[in-house]
Amino acid sequence: MSDRDPELGAAAGAGPAEAGRAGPRVRIGVSACLTGRPVRFDGGHKQNAFVVEELASIATLVPMCPEWALGLGAPREALRLVRSGEGARLVTARSGVDHTERMRAWAGREVDGLAAAGLCGGLCGFVVKKDSPTCGLERVKVYDPRTGQPSRTGVGAFTAALRARLPLLPVEEEGRLNDPGLRDAFLTRIFAVARGRALLDAGPDRSALARFHAQEKLLLLAYDERALRGLGRLVAEASASDAGRVAEAYVEGFLAALAGPPSRGRHVNVLLHMLGHLRDGADRAVRGDVREAIEAYRAGQAPRDAPLTLLRHYIGRLGLTWLAAQTYLRPYPRTLVRLGWS
Repeated sequence: MSDRDPELGAAAGAGPAEAGRAGPRVRIGVSACLTGRPVRFDGGHKQNAFVVEELASIATLVPMCPEWALGLGAPREALRLVRSGEGARLVTARSGVDHTERMRAWAGREVDGLAAAGLCGGLCGFVVKKDSPTCGLERVKVYDPRTGQPSRTGVGAFTAALRARLPLLPVEEEGRLNDPGLRDAFLTRIFAVARGRALLDAGPDRSALARFHAQEKLLLLAYDERALRGLGRLVAEASASDAGRVAEAYVEGFLAALAGPPSRGRHVNVLLHMLGHLRDGADRAVRGDVREAIEAYRAGQAPRDAPLTLLRHYIGRLGLTWLAAQTYLRPYPRTLVRLGWS
C-alpha cells in the first residue's frame, strides 16, 4: 500500500514530530471523511479536529473511504446494513442494490495488502467513522428486512474485515476518542505498535529484547499483570539462536496485552509502585505531595498527569534511571499529553 494509492487518497501529515521515547513518526489509517474530504453519501465530510489538528501533527495520515473506493461516487444513495440470517448485507437504502460481495472482495484485497506490509499492516492505528455501514466500529444500525426497524448491533463491513485480518491493529471511532480514558489507551497502543515494529526491524538480540521488556514493565503492569509475567518468562528463556523468533512472539503478546484500557485502580497501583521507589531519596513531605496527587486521581478529582508530572520530576531529580526509562511515564509524544491523560 503506497501513501498515494488512488483508492486511499494522498497521505496527509505535518512536519517531523517530537516523539522522544515514544518512537518514530507513525502512520495512521483514517476514514477519509474525517480528514475533510467530501466523500460522504451526501457529498459532504465530517472533518474531525482531533484527527486533522492533533494526530496529523505527530503522524502521517492515510485516508481511506471504502464506498468511494468501490466507485460509488459522491453524492450517492446511502448504504445500510440489513439483517440476513446471522449476518448482514450491505444494500442501498432506497433502491435495495446489494453491494455486499463487491465490498467483501475489495475489503479482502485491501486488508490482505495491508497484512503483507508486516506488523499491523504497516500502520500504527486506524480511526474510523462512527455509525458508518462500512467503517463503524460498534453499534452500527442493522435494519430488519421485514419491519424496517434498526437495531444497533452491527459493525461496518470494512472495519469488520480489518479487525479480523489485523487483530493487533489499534482501531477506534472518532466519537469514542472524546472519552479521555479511551483516547489515552488508543494513543498508548499506537506508539506501542511503533516501538514494537522498531524492535523487530532492528533484528533484536537477547540483550535488546531484555532492554525492551525492562522499559515496558510498568506499562504492562497497568494493563495486564499476567501478561507481564508471561512475557518476562519468554524473554528469560530466549536463546541467542532464536532471539528473532522470540521477539516476534513477544511483540504479539505485548500488543495483545494492551488491547483493553486499564482501570483507574490499576493505574493507581502503578503510581503507588513508583512512589515506593522514592522512599530512599525523597523526604516525607515530597512523598506526601505525590501521594496526595495520586489520591486525588483515585477519587476522580484530578487527571493522571498530575501525579505523573510530580513523579517524572522527582525520578529525574533523584537519578532513578530504571524508572526514568519506563514508557509508562510518557507512552506517547508530550505534545499530546494534555489531550490523552485520563
